[in-house]
Amino acid sequence: MNIINIINLLGGLGLFLFGMNYMSDGINQVAGSKMKDLLEKLTRNKFKGFLVGVFVTGIIQSSSATTVMLMGFLNAGIMDLAQATGVILGAHIGTTITAVLIAIDVSAISTVCIFLGAVLVLFSKKTAHKYIGQIILGFGILFFGLKYMSGDSAMGVLKSSAAFKTFISHANNPLIGIGVGALMCAILQSSSASIGVLQVLALQGLMPLNFAIYLIIGVNVGSAMPLFLSSIGAKTNAKRAALIYFIFDIVGMLIFTPVALFTPYTSFITSLTANGSVQVAIAHIIFKTATAFFLLPFVDTLVKYIEKAIPSKAHETELRFLYIDEKLNDPISLVPQIKSELERYISLVRSNFTASCQAFVNKDISEKDKIMHNEELINWLHNHITDFIITITNRPLSNENSAFIGRMFHVLIDLERIGDYAVDILSKTEQTIDEQLSFSNESIEEFKTVYENVLVLFNESIHVLKQDKVYEQEKLGLKNTNKFIKELNAKALDKHIARLRTHECHTESGVIFTKLLQDLERAADHSFNISKAGKDDSAVISRM
Repeated sequence: MNIINIINLLGGLGLFLFGMNYMSDGINQVAGSKMKDLLEKLTRNKFKGFLVGVFVTGIIQSSSATTVMLMGFLNAGIMDLAQATGVILGAHIGTTITAVLIAIDVSAISTVCIFLGAVLVLFSKKTAHKYIGQIILGFGILFFGLKYMSGDSAMGVLKSSAAFKTFISHANNPLIGIGVGALMCAILQSSSASIGVLQVLALQGLMPLNFAIYLIIGVNVGSAMPLFLSSIGAKTNAKRAALIYFIFDIVGMLIFTPVALFTPYTSFITSLTANGSVQVAIAHIIFKTATAFFLLPFVDTLVKYIEKAIPSKAHETELRFLYIDEKLNDPISLVPQIKSELERYISLVRSNFTASCQAFVNKDISEKDKIMHNEELINWLHNHITDFIITITNRPLSNENSAFIGRMFHVLIDLERIGDYAVDILSKTEQTIDEQLSFSNESIEEFKTVYENVLVLFNESIHVLKQDKVYEQEKLGLKNTNKFIKELNAKALDKHIARLRTHECHTESGVIFTKLLQDLERAADHSFNISKAGKDDSAVISRM
């Protein structure tokens, strides 16, 4: 094999890997949100989760991608580790679809797919059609690269290599096979691509099954490497999911290595077909399926030991993300993580606004330390969620997710401003207590009425933010509530001026009361803005 053959081989491999990734990206754009919804809705039962894992990975063709997606869902609190484990086991089976397609040899239509896909990508006006074209084009490039790798100018030349034939004829050491397979998968970062290479060699008669068996085992062990790399420095749940993925392949290795050594397992597969590519595909499917069904009954036990092996961290500070994992790079699970973190942010703002207003009504600032602690966390979340959103805008996101993230910029600003008004109300309350300023019962009741209506508007606006669609009646109701708050404020201000004239209120108290009403009205305006976030365009905020 000369340098030209090596270049041709690497070129074909490059096309194969590019086609696989390009096709996977297109599938994520077309079906990513649907896959997310499916995972959210059907994974409450571990057996259903197992079937969902098979289906989802069969579509997106990457068990690693499915597992990374699950890491994000775990961090977002959408599912627990037991539910995710069932999906991971199913994902291992779903990823075998590529091997099946290679085995039945659909490379004959690769050039047709390249042409059709390129036409759709280049000339379609609708984005959805472009993504479909991307899937078809990626599929064609994948199999064209596979066909090129198996050609006489690449791997085909190995048929005449005496050195390679000698190596293969004596290759029966399981440790060497497992080691080479693991290394190959770690380099290619794809078990499907690695198995594809083995199938091409087997199809050329250059990879006998008695050695390919151990390479297949090694490839599956090596497939955990990308997940281990992505879990370095990641949150606890991501590390647990990566470990479960690795345990799956280790258990498979422990089962199938002695089976291959001491039973007629290889002879059984070769008796089914003489096609080397099909033999590799069958061995790969049996490895994945048998291991998954062996582990499925032990999911709860496995999860219990994993949680002990990787315990939750005792954090010294709350100034951290609870749901967002900045180490993960899966666009589908990013939005659920942001939504969960946003829920936390909203809860803190609501709590501070309520506590501050109640402090004024009751002339009690005993909650001051808690409010100021929350304010520190609110500011931290505002800055870091904003920064995180900015960092992911360059990632491949669906139109719906891109629109959602764009709208969240405005929502974050409005929430942060409401938090500031809560602190301002607390500060003014503290001032009135320190200076022993008094307020009439009428003033307190007027403040309380306005504050309670602002809280209603805030809660209704958050409810609308989470909906798939906002109806005109809801928009009108929110607008009327905001208008009613302004009218209450105006009446309260008029009555306050009247009390000043009759000396029922002191001037110092009057200044404070006026500023408090301004804080409430501005908080109402920002609450109303939240309800309008992105609702005037064609895209809608997906359900939190």
